[in-house]
Amino acid sequence: MHENPIAFASVLKLSREDIKILQVKDAYALHKVVYGLFEDIRTEAEKNKSVASGILYVDKGGDFNTRQILLLSNRKPHQTPQFGKVETKPVYANFLQHTDYAFQTTLNPTQRNNLSRKIVPVRGREAITTWFVQRAITSWGFSVMVEDLQVEQCNVQSFEKLGETVTHGSATLKGRLTVTDHERFKQSFCKGIGRGRAFGFGLLQIVPLSAI
Repeated sequence: MHENPIAFASVLKLSREDIKILQVKDAYALHKVVYGLFEDIRTEAEKNKSVASGILYVDKGGDFNTRQILLLSNRKPHQTPQFGKVETKPVYANFLQHTDYAFQTTLNPTQRNNLSRKIVPVRGREAITTWFVQRAITSWGFSVMVEDLQVEQCNVQSFEKLGETVTHGSATLKGRLTVTDHERFKQSFCKGIGRGRAFGFGLLQIVPLSAI
């Protein structure tokens, strides 16, 4: 009896011509391209309640000719899209049974202000490092060594959606992690971490460093 995958990992490759035809000019346009690869299985009520789509992705950029988007999803994307090429492979449970991983993730660092209770951005490498280390152990099921942690590409993502400007802070973090709670870590991997997951944040890219 074959084991069922816990997720599907895919790469979407878009040529310069694909990007031009699809008009991928900002994060919202890319969001629509990625979500267009999947059957929409949520009801309007579930969307209004912010039920997760089951789709994570990150724009890895590329060279002059090709742009690559990494995806992790709870179902397969269309394997023959009208534009671009998709390669998909299953991810099985044993991939998450290691203890130590090298990781990279692009996040939208935010926290709730204690006084106003509003969601506010976390800015600056030092503050983002502190935020990430604390959230990892309390919410995401793993710990990281501060001395191994690199915080890069601290940018702002901005786009127009339904006539309004949407802005997200963005930071890419790299390092090593040690799993402290395997069940919570599985949730972090499969469902993503942090906010802004519909717009290319929260996908935990991991490579095992230890034998099971």
